Amino acid sequence: MQSLGKENHSSVFEFILLGFSSDSQVRISLFSFFLLLYLITILGNGLIVTLIYLDSHLHMPMYYFLSVLSLVDMSYVTTTMPQMLINMVCPKKTISWGACVAQMFIFLVLGIAECVLYAIMAYDRYVAICFPLHYPLLMSRPICIKMVTGCWTISIAGALIYTVFTMHLPYCGPHKINHFFCEVPAVLKLACADTSFNDRLDFILGFILLLVPFSLILASYVRIFASILRIHSSQGRLKSFSTCASHITVVIMFYGPAMIMYMRPGSWYDPERDKKLALFYNVVSAFLNPIIYSLRNKDVKGAFMNVLGNRRTSQ
Repeated sequence: MQSLGKENHSSVFEFILLGFSSDSQVRISLFSFFLLLYLITILGNGLIVTLIYLDSHLHMPMYYFLSVLSLVDMSYVTTTMPQMLINMVCPKKTISWGACVAQMFIFLVLGIAECVLYAIMAYDRYVAICFPLHYPLLMSRPICIKMVTGCWTISIAGALIYTVFTMHLPYCGPHKINHFFCEVPAVLKLACADTSFNDRLDFILGFILLLVPFSLILASYVRIFASILRIHSSQGRLKSFSTCASHITVVIMFYGPAMIMYMRPGSWYDPERDKKLALFYNVVSAFLNPIIYSLRNKDVKGAFMNVLGNRRTSQ
């Protein structure tokens, strides 16, 4: 049986990504919608990165982390959406074994990086609001760089574990992945071996990489809310609550579906539901981040107006 597994594994050269609906009219509608969503996401996040780079007033820890988040979001959606869009209009929906491994690894690196970045950004706001006098010391440039370096180290290590333990399994066919990209739970369903160890491993990794950062974010915002309640101005309180509530909404939209996907038992697998959940933490969160974190921010708006004003002056 073991030799059969190895034999079958060696014969796997490509997988078929089933994606969304097989109806051609539905696919064309979905293609138009997702193409527009992808372009807006790239444009929005690219604009944020450009503004933060060009405007010296935005060279602060909060915006440094935001620029990293925007770069991650652009890369994150680019890992999956171009492949998904191509598969919607092309009859051939195959992805090579090597490309599937690469997509899975890169997707996980960027996804875990986003998890950790959300926690870092929540900590940054916690220090800024609760310890404003110590903020320059606690969030100095070297510390910020170390935080981001640590973020990428955790991401690469976590992604390696996920990918290696998923792709070392034997795959016996029919090699049809009922998803729009090579995601761990969907690929594991094709394995012709016992995946109970992978289920336990995924839960442990999910606890460390998802639940722990999410708990730190919630703890940070509880302290932030307590500080906001001490603000005397009702208008100031309302504005701060509005900003924090929108941040938490995006965080929940990212972490909630991701925890359901990566921390549930393998027996709860539902391909159609999983595709919708993946859209939330892969596409929707990347689309909303520029709106929630930046375009509602007066500093970013001011930077945008300055850039426009400088262009008009130069013309």
